[in-house]
Amino acid sequence: MSKSTKQTPAISDELVMSRIHTVRGHKVMLDRDLAELYGVETKALKQAVRRNTERFPEDFMFEMSKEEFEQWRSQTVTSNPGDRMGLRYAPFCFTEHGVLMLSSVLNSAAAIAVNIQVIRVFTKMRELLANHKDILLALERLRGTVIHNSRDIKVIFNILRRMQEEERNRALLTQIPKKRPPIGYKKDK
Repeated sequence: MSKSTKQTPAISDELVMSRIHTVRGHKVMLDRDLAELYGVETKALKQAVRRNTERFPEDFMFEMSKEEFEQWRSQTVTSNPGDRMGLRYAPFCFTEHGVLMLSSVLNSAAAIAVNIQVIRVFTKMRELLANHKDILLALERLRGTVIHNSRDIKVIFNILRRMQEEERNRALLTQIPKKRPPIGYKKDK
């Protein structure tokens, strides 16, 4: 075994997938999550990126705006409300290409191994989406149909309820004896 394979951290696909978020309609990983996976401090990762800004155009990496940052933080539940999730500054968001570029900035065996794993997960996600695109489209059409059918079913149940009430009322009316003329002979006055 080579030295670099011994040092390769074992990272599960589930762990990587749990760290992928959607920001501005892009699948991204946050700087702090990547730093944890690489085994470096977030500060060091950000410094390396800032020293190499020409390698990270907007479609590779962007910083969350203050509004996005506040919204993201408020949507993510934390056990300690004063924690701020360990974030004081808006994080860098790295797209798949940005993660790939990080391996050239963080030139270590661990960073390269983690990047390979992360890129594989991004690729699997893209393949799954492409393979199941037809299913997703069919489900979306079905959802629209179900919503329409749901309204129709409510109308049908309302009509059935009214019909049951009418039937009950008719049954009650037939059970009430009508006033009949007395049986027998009539006397003339």
